[in-house]
Amino acid sequence: MTTTAHDAVHPFRIDIPQSELDALHAKLDAARWPAPLPGDGWDTGVPVSWLRELADHWRRAERELNEFPQFTTVIDGQRIHFLHVRSSEPDATPLILTHGWPGSVVEFLDLIGPLTDPRAHGGDPSDAFHVVIPALPGFGFSGPTSDAGWDTTRIARAWAELMRRLGYRRYGAQGGDIGAAVAPELGRVAPDRVIGVHVNGGPGPMPPMPLPEAERAALTDLERDRIGRIEAFMREEFGYIAIQSTRPQTVGHGLTDSPVGQLGWIMDKFREWTHPRPTLPEQVIDRDRLLTNVMLYWLTRTAASAAYVGYAQQAAWGAPKANSGVPTAAIVFAHDVGIRRYAERENTIVRWTDVDRGGHFAALEEPGTLTGDIREFFRSLR
Repeated sequence: MTTTAHDAVHPFRIDIPQSELDALHAKLDAARWPAPLPGDGWDTGVPVSWLRELADHWRRAERELNEFPQFTTVIDGQRIHFLHVRSSEPDATPLILTHGWPGSVVEFLDLIGPLTDPRAHGGDPSDAFHVVIPALPGFGFSGPTSDAGWDTTRIARAWAELMRRLGYRRYGAQGGDIGAAVAPELGRVAPDRVIGVHVNGGPGPMPPMPLPEAERAALTDLERDRIGRIEAFMREEFGYIAIQSTRPQTVGHGLTDSPVGQLGWIMDKFREWTHPRPTLPEQVIDRDRLLTNVMLYWLTRTAASAAYVGYAQQAAWGAPKANSGVPTAAIVFAHDVGIRRYAERENTIVRWTDVDRGGHFAALEEPGTLTGDIREFFRSLR
């Protein structure tokens, strides 16, 4: 790998001053808890009793990221933090994985071993990948942002530059949530280099809402169910998008100053978007893994910049996209609402898998199933 001073890649290690951890513990000790609303249930938000117990456990959460090689580089004026784990298999395929909100690079920790070393995880060595996991601009140690305009196209261009700096000429792209928009966009900005795009949840676009009755009648039962859940989301859960897309700085003040506020804001989504919904998040995802994800937002003070990039800068999501022609696969777990007939308007869909279990955080909830689908898709594209 040849670099210049302009595009240098620097090794990185998380080294949090003890004073920061002491300050976190002091804030948790001094937290002012609200009185529970009637019933103290999830219908009105995160229950006080549940969050208090989780906040107490936060003190014992372990940091995991330093187990993997990490780096930083500056692209388009923005520091980008990323994990880069090379496989020992000589013919491994490079793969860039993109997370979403309220996630982070922590989402993919359970995929790194099986993807880079399938031989040690009961897989075929020919399915090995070199894995690159960048933090989105404004998220974690890629934040805060230094300027505006980090839409999915600009992020995709940054990812193409990152892969160039790492010496990868042909590679795959995978992502969920925001990553499910970035990965197809990477195929559009670098179609000569991206051999395939794999997403969980569906690559978009979403159907027009409200959906005309004649169009609804032509859908399958599964598709109508997903339309119904999109409609329910718009009625019952859209509030956080309205706030983050219009007043990210305002909500950022509270989330950056209060660890309990930051914890509650993120845990609300992990409870709503994991599957099955009534199950508590830590019964689906390891509790320490959940808290490591929250810790990244807290320690880097990036609640506002993550919201700013994740929503306020995504107006282009609604505009029609050109089809890159890059082979694209989607795996849609039970919580998610991707619909193939709409995705095919902008993407060359060659593989579509509907799964009757699992939630929005596929890499955290169903790492084995997701890994298997990634392997099978890219097997014919290497």
